[in-house]
Amino acid sequence: MATNNRREYMTTTPVPKLILTLAVPTIISMMVTAIYNTADTFFVARVSDDPIVNTSATAAVGLVFTIMALIQATGFFCGHGSGNYLSRMLGAGKHKEANEMASTGFALALILGACFAIIGNLFVTQIAGFLSAGASELTKEFTVRYMRIILIGAPFMMAQFVINNQLRFQGSAYVAMIGLMCGAVMNMILDPLLIFVFHMGVRGAAIATVMGQFTSFNVLLIGTRKGENIKLSPANVHLNAHYIKEIINGGAPSLFRQGLAAISTFLLNTTAGSIGSDAAIAGMSVASRVMIMMASALIGFGQGYQPVCSFNYGAGLTARVKEGFKFCVKYATIVLIGIGCVCFVFAPGIISAFSKNEAAVEVGIKALRFQCVTLPLSGVIVISNMMLQSIGKGVKASITASARNGICFIPMLLILPNILGITGVEMAQACADVLSLFVTVPLAFSELRKFDKIQ
Repeated sequence: MATNNRREYMTTTPVPKLILTLAVPTIISMMVTAIYNTADTFFVARVSDDPIVNTSATAAVGLVFTIMALIQATGFFCGHGSGNYLSRMLGAGKHKEANEMASTGFALALILGACFAIIGNLFVTQIAGFLSAGASELTKEFTVRYMRIILIGAPFMMAQFVINNQLRFQGSAYVAMIGLMCGAVMNMILDPLLIFVFHMGVRGAAIATVMGQFTSFNVLLIGTRKGENIKLSPANVHLNAHYIKEIINGGAPSLFRQGLAAISTFLLNTTAGSIGSDAAIAGMSVASRVMIMMASALIGFGQGYQPVCSFNYGAGLTARVKEGFKFCVKYATIVLIGIGCVCFVFAPGIISAFSKNEAAVEVGIKALRFQCVTLPLSGVIVISNMMLQSIGKGVKASITASARNGICFIPMLLILPNILGITGVEMAQACADVLSLFVTVPLAFSELRKFDKIQ
């Protein structure tokens, strides 16, 4: 697609059609990614004939998810920060700035990823001990094994998030989808092969995950060389104050959202472990993974809106930004009501597919059902956050991004278990979702009202 054609396509195509065109590949990408992220949990739960070993392995994968969330947070920080900016620059016709930002965001991700890999492996035992406080010695051992390999893949994991988001923000959602799907297929093929055939246990699950990320990285890198996509070049890397500031402004909401998710996961595991040991950790871990998988369609739908939002905002077409916001909130809420009802009804079967430990299943079912009740609220919460982030409102976007996993969730997790025990742990996220709605709506609608004045 020539540059002028791309601009015409992004600014004149009917908004619902444009969003759906960009959202379908991102929804598929997110669903597939969520499935392969859940694959480790599914397969390690069957790593042994000993149910104690299986429960410990499942708990270990859940504990290391905190580290993976931090790696993802940093990758999204660089990817959304650079992607939002380059999309607005393309909308404004400033192609030099867009090219420089693309390469700068990619380089920053590689540097930060290398730091994660080196420092993380130097202190892997201490980090694992911190994350698995209250867990059994077997769980701690599995945590070290799994985490050591996951950290090695940090540079590729971060960089593939950057390329994926940059391609999306340019309108090349299908290329981004192909890259992620190739990695997902690789992971899902290697998981059973390494765990059951080569008997590598949790190490095999970690290797499968890293190889999947490495595959996505390479396929996405090739995708940047296709068509009118921005080509990454060392000559365009400018790690100066201007670009770093723009990455921080556009990426901070993602860093807060994902980073607080990591902290919340740690607190969730620690609280669950102190109340109900490994079974509670495993149950909450499974419920959390299932909800991430179920909510991935919403994230993909919102990601289809983001390039429409940032490109048209950069072009001064705020009416299209607002039209897209209303369209996404309406249909996201309708779909989430359906997903929530299905998951609520079939919660026992869903949780049992990932764990055979009765105590873990009981915890997982209750947690999943609590979250299903408030799942429809995520439509307006997530789309509002994505809109604020895409138009460069970094402070407001950071607040809304922090609400669900931090500002509202952490107090609930500290208060409710002291009153209700393990039930307080199970319902903490649902209560946080309700509170997040009251934080998010005023901030989003304050910007929507400004669009009316601009028009």
